[in-house]
Amino acid sequence: MTWLTAYLVTQAVEVPIYLYAGRRLSAPRRWLFAIGASTVTHPVVWFVFPWETGSWGLCFVLAETFAVVVEGGLGKWAGLKRPWVRALVANGASVVVGFMVQWIVRVS
Repeated sequence: MTWLTAYLVTQAVEVPIYLYAGRRLSAPRRWLFAIGASTVTHPVVWFVFPWETGSWGLCFVLAETFAVVVEGGLGKWAGLKRPWVRALVANGASVVVGFMVQWIVRVS
């Protein structure tokens, strides 16, 4: 999967979750956070972590922890209630969908 495909899958999954989570925020703040959260973290997860040379499992745990912590912090700044729970749900969902997409591509 290319970075762009992975990013678009992530956005397709996480943006609706964050829009729902931020439904009490003003529309501009809600949209900025929903689109911006994974726009900040995804390139770091994809390009900075040593996926090819390091332990894949360790990279996975550290990368997803990084994403949840940073997106949770951004959610707190935006005014979300329980921002780290929301970040965990959004990132967990995008991981599951991402693995499903990769599996479907491999078996077809």
